[in-house]
Amino acid sequence: MTAPPRVALVTGAARGIGAATVHALCDRGYRVLALDSCAGDGPDRPPGVGYRLADRADLDAVAAAHPGQVVARVADVRDRAATDTAAAAAVDAFGRLDAVVAAAAVIAGGTPLWEAPAEHLDTQWDVDVRGVWNTAASCVPHLLGGPDPSGGRFVAIASAAGTRGLFHLAAYNAAKHAVVGLVKGLAADLVATGVTAVAVSPGSTRTSMLDATAALYDLDDPEPLASSQLVRRLLDPSEVAAAVAFCCSHEGAVLNGSVVAADGGFAG
Repeated sequence: MTAPPRVALVTGAARGIGAATVHALCDRGYRVLALDSCAGDGPDRPPGVGYRLADRADLDAVAAAHPGQVVARVADVRDRAATDTAAAAAVDAFGRLDAVVAAAAVIAGGTPLWEAPAEHLDTQWDVDVRGVWNTAASCVPHLLGGPDPSGGRFVAIASAAGTRGLFHLAAYNAAKHAVVGLVKGLAADLVATGVTAVAVSPGSTRTSMLDATAALYDLDDPEPLASSQLVRRLLDPSEVAAAVAFCCSHEGAVLNGSVVAADGGFAG
């Protein structure tokens, strides 16, 4: 008998690593609930974010690439009620939930900590940390209560900034360090359940967020950021997504509690 397809929920799914993860999982036969705030450059964009976020058209394009495999949903991970509803919607749409990828994040910075506005820390804490917390709190009960808890996987996208201190990005560093700690604590809480938790830490990857990071450093092009990586090139989102997809697999259990450095040899 053919096993039923695995089901995943991916946040930050409209663009960048989140979108690439949706594509990678669909290519592996998953059904996916693709979640994004779709704030664009409108009034719902978090305070202090100086670049355009993905919008509904971006999210719909991701879903359209995989007819019948993806359900697109607009929701803000800062809102626990919204993540609760999204997790339930994934189960309603596909009958189960096997993997969760918390990829939603923003970046703000460009000054020393003592000159940074408080909203930089507030926003990155709310989106990058609380968003992962909300996603886990909403989804893990479905992983535990599903038909295959031993295959339940929670993956959070951290960053090389989660283990290092990056110049003029103190609030982002703090947020991504917190994501790593959150995942390690979650993995400990899940001991012996079969459900696992992993953080994947990308290096400089060709995304709109990296363009925004380059702008914070007064760079017109992100290419010079590749010099921090031993591969001496920027990563493609699909490369990081392939690592995430492995973490979502049954075989990915071996990585439980780990920080997977999908960073091309990031040396700081």
